[in-house]
Formats: sequence, C-alpha cells, structure tokens
Amino acid sequence: MKLFKKILLTFLVFNFGFIHFLNAKPIPDSFADLAERLMPSVVNISTTQTIKTNGNALPFQFPPGSPFEEMFKDFNQPTERKASSLGSGFIVNKNGTIITNNHVINNAEDIVVKVGDKEYEAKVLGADPYSDLAVLKIDSKDKFTPVKFGDSDKARVGDWVVAIGNPFGLGGTVTSGIISARNRDINLTRYDDFIQTDASINQGNSGGPLFNLEGDVVGINTAIIAPGQAGSVGIGFAIPANAASNVITQLIKYGETKRGWLGVRIQQVTKEIAEVEELKTTEGALVASVGEKSPAQKAGLKAGDIILKFDGKKIDTMRALPKLVSNTEVGKTVKLEIWRNKKIITKKLTLGRLESSDDFKSENKKTKKENKTQDTEIETLKITVRNITAKDIQERKLQKNLKGVVITSISTKSAVAGLLRKGDIILEVQKNTVLNSKQLNKLIENIYKKGEQTLLLTIINNSNQRRYLGVKTN
Repeated sequence: MKLFKKILLTFLVFNFGFIHFLNAKPIPDSFADLAERLMPSVVNISTTQTIKTNGNALPFQFPPGSPFEEMFKDFNQPTERKASSLGSGFIVNKNGTIITNNHVINNAEDIVVKVGDKEYEAKVLGADPYSDLAVLKIDSKDKFTPVKFGDSDKARVGDWVVAIGNPFGLGGTVTSGIISARNRDINLTRYDDFIQTDASINQGNSGGPLFNLEGDVVGINTAIIAPGQAGSVGIGFAIPANAASNVITQLIKYGETKRGWLGVRIQQVTKEIAEVEELKTTEGALVASVGEKSPAQKAGLKAGDIILKFDGKKIDTMRALPKLVSNTEVGKTVKLEIWRNKKIITKKLTLGRLESSDDFKSENKKTKKENKTQDTEIETLKITVRNITAKDIQERKLQKNLKGVVITSISTKSAVAGLLRKGDIILEVQKNTVLNSKQLNKLIENIYKKGEQTLLLTIINNSNQRRYLGVKTN
C-alpha cells in the first residue's frame, strides 16, 4: 500500500509539472519571423518646423551717427532656421492611419512618413498632449499593412516583448526584452500608467510599437530614463494599448478627446487620515474640494468624502480615480461608493465633459501664462531663473521632456558667482529633480534652513554638457 501511494504521488507530481510545462510560453529561438511580418507596419517619422531666434546683441554701443552703425545694422536682426526631429509610428488601418506620440509631431509644419523605401506626406487627424498620443493620416491612395492592438491588461511582468522603431534616425531597428513592471507613474503625463520594459529604446523610438509574441501592439514607446543623456540603460516606458485605444478612437472620430469629468480635487488617503476616519486601509481618493456647478456638486459630494468605488470599480489609490473617470463615456450615469462620517453611502451622478469644464479651461490658461517664462528670484542663492521651455529644448537640441530651470541672472554676491553662468540649466539639487522655478526656490530654502554646508547641483552648461557642481553655502 505504501509503495502504491509513493508511485501515485510521483505520478501526480510528474503530471502537474508536465502540464505546467505545456502551459508555459517557450523561449523563442528567434524573433526573425515576427520582425519580418511586422516591419512593413512600422514607420519612420521626420518633422520640420521654423524656429525664430533673436539676433545676437552687440556687447557694445556706437555713438549716434557713427559710421559703424551701418556696418553692424544686420547683426541684431531676428533670424529663422529650420529644425527637424525624428520619431516612430505604426499603421493601424490599410488607408494609412498612423499612431505616434504627440511630442513627435507637436508644432510640426511638415510631416514626412517613411514606409519601407517610400516616403509620404502626412497630416495630423488629432493630437492629445495629456496622454501624449497623436493620429496621423498618410496622403496617398496606396494600401498599407496594418497591425492591431492586443489586450495590454493580459500582459504580465516577465513576458517577452519586441520594440521596432527609428532610433537616432537609423530606421527599421528591432530590439527585444521583457516587461519589467506594470502601472509605472513617472510624472510624465496626467494619466501615467506605463509599462516598463528593458527592450532597448532610444531617441527616435518615441511613438513606435511594443509588440507581444503574437505580433499585437501592447504598448506605445514613449519615454526612457537615461542618466547623463546617455543611450538606453534598459529602463523604457510604453503607454499600455488599452489605455491608448479609447483616446485614439476619439481622435480618429472627433479629432479631439471627450473625457469624463467628475469635478473634484482629490488627495491621497494617508495612514493618519485612514486612522482618524476609521478606515481599515489607505484605499480611496479623499475629496479636497468640489467644483461649482460640477457633476459632483450636483450629486451632493462634499469635501472630506472618500471615494472608494467608481462605477463598480474599486479605487485602490488616489491616481486610479482620474484614469477611470477620463475613460468613462461623457453623459454616462455612474454610481459612487463613498466613505462619509465613518460609514458607506452611495451617490449617483451623470458625468460631464472635462474639456468643456471651467477647471480645464482655467488650467489651460494657467499653463499658457506659465509658458511665458516669468523670472523667479531665488533669494537665498541670489540668482534669478525661469522655467525651461520647448523652444529652449529645440534650439539647444536637448533631450525631449527635459525638466529644469534656466539661469537668467547671477548676483556678484551669489555663492555660485564665477561657477555658473547665465544660460546654464539647473536640473537637480541634492539629486532632487528640479521641475520648475517655484520648486527650486523651496528646495534651496529647505537646504539653507537645515544648515547644510554644501549644495550638489546637476547642471547643463552653455556648451550643453551635463556637469555636477558642489557649492559651499557659506
């Protein structure tokens, strides 16, 4: 009997292992067949735009009536030059509809798409800076080979993926790797939910597809982490196909987005807040304020409410709510599960449209105002700075999506006088990324308050070289 049990146990273990082996995905011997099939659907994108620059001011002035005034009159005239950029994309319809990143085609005057050995002009059907997506249409009656989106929710950490794109303008470049992580938030867009991959992605890969082994698009390559502006270090990010599909459908249909709008400002539920509110976990989104005439106000939501469920979906973290709301159809009636006064209540409301809301319009006005790059004085450091702009990035050929501030003046009494120059860009302070002028001011003030003796600055100098600089605060 004991022998029988031992044989039976061995048989069951073997069969379980064998079945698991059969269900496991095999390691591919080669990606050649997959690459050959998908290559005709991936395109190289090149764009051009006119950059206007002010002339170089003379370091001296001539007295009135000087004969040298005529000789140097053209020196300070505004000039124009053509700037070009490269990116990738992929075809989703045989009529030549292409998906790419918004930042690839933003402000472009001319867009040329290369499919195989042929070049075509393309126009923008719609673009959305908030998700960094854009839809193009090739101006041709030719028929093209499309690819389709896969279900990115089924993509698992450890799955094989293949990226095809146009790194550094080389075109038709295939790299492979795995999905390294899911649901990454890198503060790049309002709705960050990136797939992280170690497949090699570089400048020019933006907008290109990330394929699974079935040849379906599971992500749109968008960003990389590249310390010191180096090439790929194996940390790349792609917009998940499922998150992109809804935006793309709207851009194709309407030429713009139509996102759901709730009308609340929210914040994270901390351990302390959960304890006071007698919540078992830190789930949900805490309502900080409710917008006037918003769907939330009409439904009776109040500041202090904690939204636990939206339209039947659990809100695990604060950032989950905006993504769910934005992907919900405008005009849909949804049910909210709310924690108020230490008990659960429910509310029903009809979603509005984000793009039509006063909040959205005022936010865009604020953004445009901020883009005027007003100078900010950093009193403790005795310098003035302004936020870096897209124009700075293009003119100086810096890495896209670079964050930092540009120095506009330095006092002779500043601790950095003689070490930094006007036009230098401050990227980091004590290894903390500088997002804007106000944040830099707070960082510097906190360092001085703590009495720290040294500032560690990461900068890009006037020669566009990245440098680390240690500065004594006193």
